[in-house]
Amino acid sequence: MTSAFSEDIAKAKKALATLPCVWEGKKSVLELKEADYNWRQMEWWAFYFEHLCHQRLAGVFQIPGERFGTVGFDLRGCVNWDMKAKAIKSDDHKCILNDCSAIDATIAKYGEHGVLIALCDVEYNDVNRTFQQWHSELKGGLSAYEKERRTRTEVSRYRKTRAELAELLFLRFDKAAVARLGRMNQGRNSNGAPRPPKYMLDLEDVDGLLEDRVAFGK
Repeated sequence: MTSAFSEDIAKAKKALATLPCVWEGKKSVLELKEADYNWRQMEWWAFYFEHLCHQRLAGVFQIPGERFGTVGFDLRGCVNWDMKAKAIKSDDHKCILNDCSAIDATIAKYGEHGVLIALCDVEYNDVNRTFQQWHSELKGGLSAYEKERRTRTEVSRYRKTRAELAELLFLRFDKAAVARLGRMNQGRNSNGAPRPPKYMLDLEDVDGLLEDRVAFGK
């Protein structure tokens, strides 16, 4: 018998089959700006993935998903789902998931939780940081965070200028599965209160978690 979770995956795969594979930085940021959706963010490509999914999953899933306390999920079908994007050629294979207590709560309610991860091959800014300068000008200048960082003489990270979707991963988590996950402490809020920890997934250890995958591009 087909499970409700599998039906969620089948619906998502059908709706996302038309996802474009190549996301050019300037074009994507301008599209996000037109949609008024997180276009100022440094990690624009991850939000562009969310934007593309929202367009195709509207009417198929509830968008956004449920909230537990102050934390909300991206989608809800038979269960709640999160969407994440991860660069393939990064120094680590860790993917930060959502708030631990919220994931625990949704699993307690439904018995399981879904995570959709886009694995992408990314390209970075040139040494003159041309894309970064363009993005800052589009935003009206440096943000308060960027100005503060410059006063501390910290080196700004290179920005991703292009992303190519390689694969979608569909993962299922239940109570036993989250017990395998690591945790990431987020530090403190501006008022000094500690931020709640988030679960951390090792992408090299997804046996028993990975339900399906879809390859794109080449």
